[in-house]
Amino acid sequence: MNDIDVEVEEEAWLTALPDVEPLSRAAAQMALAHADFEGHVVVLLTHDEEIFDLNLRFRQQAKPTNVLSFPAPLNPETHLGDVALAYGVCAREAVAQGKPLAHHLQHLVAHGVLHLVGYDHEQADEALEMESLERRVLADLGVPDPYDAD
Repeated sequence: MNDIDVEVEEEAWLTALPDVEPLSRAAAQMALAHADFEGHVVVLLTHDEEIFDLNLRFRQQAKPTNVLSFPAPLNPETHLGDVALAYGVCAREAVAQGKPLAHHLQHLVAHGVLHLVGYDHEQADEALEMESLERRVLADLGVPDPYDAD
């Protein structure tokens, strides 16, 4: 059974999306179900400054980003890792892309969780596989295809 902890560090998440915790939990659960993994995941909903710091410390990139994943060693029935999302970056992206913040949140949580269990998008074939899985996860959540150009 999956155990998804959602930690809200940035209050703006709750102001914008009062149901941010169940939305995040559902996206993480669905991603794990589609990837056929079980375990514990922590989703941290934080602010741009924290993501900037994490991105600098762990990826040597001096900028905030929307989502970061920190996989733990894969071992069934254990902690799979942590996913952190930056409110400001995510909110700006949702506006720029003309989509509800809730949909963008669920896409990024699913994306981050898939990274925890080994999916990647560095190579074209990996990206196609990961995007296809994300589409299926999001469809089951009732979220439109984030890769659809329309």
